[in-house]
Amino acid sequence: MPFKRIVLLAGKWDTTPIVYHFLQKNFHVDKVIIENAVPRKEFLKKRIKKLGWFNVAGQVLFQLTIAKPLLKFSRKRVEEIKRAYQLKDGPIPQNTIESVSSINDIRSLQLLTSCNPDLVIVHGTKIISKKILQGTNATFINIHAGITPRYRGSHGAYWALANNDKDNCGVTIHLVDPGIDTGNVLAQAVIPISAKDNFATYPYLQLAEGLNLLHQVITELEKGRKSVIKNDLDSALWHHPTLWGYLWTLLTKGVR
Repeated sequence: MPFKRIVLLAGKWDTTPIVYHFLQKNFHVDKVIIENAVPRKEFLKKRIKKLGWFNVAGQVLFQLTIAKPLLKFSRKRVEEIKRAYQLKDGPIPQNTIESVSSINDIRSLQLLTSCNPDLVIVHGTKIISKKILQGTNATFINIHAGITPRYRGSHGAYWALANNDKDNCGVTIHLVDPGIDTGNVLAQAVIPISAKDNFATYPYLQLAEGLNLLHQVITELEKGRKSVIKNDLDSALWHHPTLWGYLWTLLTKGVR
């Protein structure tokens, strides 16, 4: 039986409209709840506490000197991927959007309660609290840019290639629990990497393949089927690369 109400729970990313238009075309989206970005000072403070000054400094330098310029020079390839997979990225209708400061605040819970969704699709938010997950009877599903549990966290495709693990360079659709990408796996796929791809384009390939998987998963759920995939992969949590780590991997392994 088709889901009556679907809510998209997402961060403020360039890829969020792509997810919205895909869902709207193939199913229906009742509400889009957008989580505002964490203030940079607060984000860095938490990251330093977790990873230390040295690693965070390396990550910031990587973002400034590699990631941002690389994205700028990869625009043509990104557009190629969008065309190849027919990804639409026009603005989300404003009357569909509700903005929240945090996905875990009381307003988010109130919005979800009032929408009373059957299905919540998660894309690029903070870790969702038990209060939110248990505040509705909806099934929560995440599109994760990596093969779990081996590549939990950030930039799963890049880290798989950096580890000479091309067979696990891909994307996962999984149920959401309070952990970091630890929910039961519903579907996984490896992404096709070409010589034109790099750190900036991997996420678009992952999203494109992930949306195809998401369509299959939602269709199966509507039929009352929820098949959980088991694998024997080790579990690891990954973060943004540092400038020196990225350059070393580029020089020694050719991974961009």
